[in-house]
Amino acid sequence: VAQKKKINIDFVQRPVEQNECEVSSQAPNEVKRAKWGNQIEFILSSISYAVGLGNIWRFPYLCYRNGGGAFLIPYCIMLFVCGMPLMFFELCLGQFGREGPITVWKISPLFTGIGYAMFMISFYIGCYYNVVLAWAIYYIYSSFTHTLPWSTCDGEWSSDFCNRFNSRNCTLGGGLMNITGYCVLPNMTSEEEWNTLNATVSHIKSPAHEFFHNHVLDIGASSGLHDLGGFQGKIVLSLLFAWLIVYLVLLKGVESFGKVVYFTATFPYMILIILLIRACTLPGYIDGVTFYLTPDWEKLKSASVWGDAAIQIFFSLSPCWGGLITLASYNKFSNNCFRFGEMQQYRSSFHVVFALTVLLRFATSHQSFFLSKYGIAASYAFVHSVYLWRIPIVLWVKLYFNTILTYGFFLSLGTNYSGVTFIFTSVIQNL
Repeated sequence: VAQKKKINIDFVQRPVEQNECEVSSQAPNEVKRAKWGNQIEFILSSISYAVGLGNIWRFPYLCYRNGGGAFLIPYCIMLFVCGMPLMFFELCLGQFGREGPITVWKISPLFTGIGYAMFMISFYIGCYYNVVLAWAIYYIYSSFTHTLPWSTCDGEWSSDFCNRFNSRNCTLGGGLMNITGYCVLPNMTSEEEWNTLNATVSHIKSPAHEFFHNHVLDIGASSGLHDLGGFQGKIVLSLLFAWLIVYLVLLKGVESFGKVVYFTATFPYMILIILLIRACTLPGYIDGVTFYLTPDWEKLKSASVWGDAAIQIFFSLSPCWGGLITLASYNKFSNNCFRFGEMQQYRSSFHVVFALTVLLRFATSHQSFFLSKYGIAASYAFVHSVYLWRIPIVLWVKLYFNTILTYGFFLSLGTNYSGVTFIFTSVIQNL
């Protein structure tokens, strides 16, 4: 194990004996910097930072779109070719320099601009993640009711196009379901009425879609970019609460953050186990498992599949944001930073996609919706919550949805903590 030791050597020449010199060594004063309590805290913080929301709403969708199990082949290749080398480089750079992502580039001032770019990325990502946290907080708050508000069209935010009826059988039979839940076949009406109904059906929205867009975001209150609209009090309070949580976690720096990651990095995996067990008891779970494990080899011929795999690596590992450099800078110099971080991420992505693939198969067996419509949108996890209330037993419904939100909530917390820590570290070191 390499040991880091700096020695100052002073040559003192005596006036009498010119040919002799006296050598004295003195260790320099080391800059005091906080350290992780133990290696486990660093490993858990790295996992909490790397595994984020992209693993929840983006990875399962990409597996659906790119051939199921076939997508795992380019993903694994890109993981070992691009992801792991970048992650290992940032961990080594931070641990060796024991500096933030800006000041660490003192080793080569030419690249200091990279550090400032990382700072700006983390700043915007921190603001963005906290907004998602605010949404999750409000959803969790709204779920503590007898009837889930996004499961019905009775809310004041619901429009005339709100529809919660199961249209799968009607659609498979070649018909269209109107907003009253009545299935209309082509031979039951005139061509003009059929075209009108077809145009109307395209505007039908699910209760969850209208709850998110009309109530949570209240998009209808603004007519465009020129009209900013007013503040959403419920979201402002949720956002304030999210920032308060971040403040309390980072109040004592690494000392407090290192203790919180024991929960934020492990609890989501407990939630995933619960989701996976429950998913295996639902109708259609065999189809989800089969789809996940059966590759469509023809998809590998498409360049877009390989491109999606490479892009997903950057969403999954979060390199080039500066967070990994910051986390590693609190390590001891001799710490083995490579041992568990990458392999844990490698396993966690498969765990996430396996559980959610089964869940999405259950959802598609109950409603004829298309993943491509909401696939990679930030509202994906919120909009498709409507299909979870179809699971039998009311208690399971609430637990089921809360586990998904809680999983995303704590993953977001872990990523956001690391990003905000990087911002504070960079500002303090450059004052």
